[in-house]
Amino acid sequence: MRAPSRREVVELFELKEMLEGMGARLLAGRGPVRELDALEENIERSAAAVAASDAATYAVLVHGFHELLVTGADNTQLVTHYRTLMNQLAYHRLVSASLTRPGRLGESLAEHRHVLELVRGKDGVGAEFAMRDHVRSSERATLTAGHRTGGHPPTKES
Repeated sequence: MRAPSRREVVELFELKEMLEGMGARLLAGRGPVRELDALEENIERSAAAVAASDAATYAVLVHGFHELLVTGADNTQLVTHYRTLMNQLAYHRLVSASLTRPGRLGESLAEHRHVLELVRGKDGVGAEFAMRDHVRSSERATLTAGHRTGGHPPTKES
């Protein structure tokens, strides 16, 4: 499987932002569901990984956080499209690279905590925008990591 071009990564992140933002908004509207407890547990485990500077474990937990957020939205079409996108994005490899940026582990964890606070507070619009912001931060870290490893500057045309 070939690595996606820089343009493909940017376009896929644009879709990821939309789908995960929608997931956060829909989950916030559901109230107290089991996925919220699973997200809390994920954040606790993520905090331990960040404290240990364990980027590999954190990368796995990041994938779990995003998957729980989307599945918790209880929209089968959203889940189907999201999983197709994640397969196209080679997400785990990209996230692992993005987490090499100094300070990114802690930033990502803080962003996850903020999204979950808004979801728990039933602030669907706030949760959607916080999730979109988080995905954009992840995209920037991913493109920066690619640039450091000899990729092109982060432009959509590449």
